[in-house]
Amino acid sequence: MRIQASLNCYFLRHGIAVEPDEWTGRDFDRPLTHEGIARMTCEARAIADLSLRLDVIVTSPLLRARQTAEIVADRLKLPDAVVEDKRLADGFDTRRLSEILDEHDSAEAIMLVGHEPTMSTAIGRLIGDANLELKKAALAGVVLSDASAARGKLIFLIPPKVLSKLGGL
Repeated sequence: MRIQASLNCYFLRHGIAVEPDEWTGRDFDRPLTHEGIARMTCEARAIADLSLRLDVIVTSPLLRARQTAEIVADRLKLPDAVVEDKRLADGFDTRRLSEILDEHDSAEAIMLVGHEPTMSTAIGRLIGDANLELKKAALAGVVLSDASAARGKLIFLIPPKVLSKLGGL
């Protein structure tokens, strides 16, 4: 059970991936495109400049999310901080978020790398049933105010074009 009063929780949607109708393999194995890797590498520079002081990066096990998390972890020099969690792959919601946070209860700052539409829905519920859309490779920051992760305050929502610009693309 979480003992600190608040937690900085960052939500990162995976980068640009091969389109489903252009991919012949399992959706689980659908990778980032070359452009997606290049943009995510640039965005990772901007994320590093934000000095988020991450303790852990929890990622969906789907390849495109894992690749995104690894690019960010590499730039932040946190290769051992990446943890896969299937609860981010499908059906992610505030209940699953609370479970994940309970497993990382010593963290003061955590990044979750996942998918739409579940990430936007979870963020929206956290901040008061807001309607928002997390674009591919967008980053949202939420300060969670209680142990159940039921309430939070949006501190930023950075679109991918802004992150890319900040990262030098």
